Amino acid sequence: MRSLAAAASLMALAACGMFGEDEAAPPAEETSGSAEEAPAIAAQAENETIAADEGEADGEDVPQGTPMEERVATLGLLNKRNNLTVDVELKPGEETIVDDVLIRLASCERRPPWDPDPETGAFVQVAVRDPGRGEDAGFRRIFSGWLFLNSPSLNVVEHPIYDVWVKDCAMSFPGEEAPEDSE
Repeated sequence: MRSLAAAASLMALAACGMFGEDEAAPPAEETSGSAEEAPAIAAQAENETIAADEGEADGEDVPQGTPMEERVATLGLLNKRNNLTVDVELKPGEETIVDDVLIRLASCERRPPWDPDPETGAFVQVAVRDPGRGEDAGFRRIFSGWLFLNSPSLNVVEHPIYDVWVKDCAMSFPGEEAPEDSE
């Protein structure tokens, strides 16, 4: 019954000129057949897995940047109470404590310089210690996520006293000119 109604509505649209002069309405047999094939195609796609080594792109063609363990992220830490700013440099996997703030860097990334939309980001975890409890108090996580240099409002560290942001991720790509050391 539904296929009959669908065919009737397609014929009505074709009569009104909805398909344009060059196009013709698809035959009713094709529309009902494709509706039956769609679930079968979806089920097949769910069961297929693609191995990482399959596909047309070779790993050698994709430029690899500096290995993760050699990258260095520069983060800014602001204490809003006394307006003091500290630059913190960390490698992925490292953490540091500044005042009552624990900053842990999990990863840092930078798009290649030839990318039309340059972006620098770092996956950071921030925890704070309640100042009234002393050095023995544990840290409470206030943030865990990606921070971006060019989009600081995309993911914000929301804390009344401290703010953390990304300043840089030092890494290089093949073909990129190395900075000259001037002495």
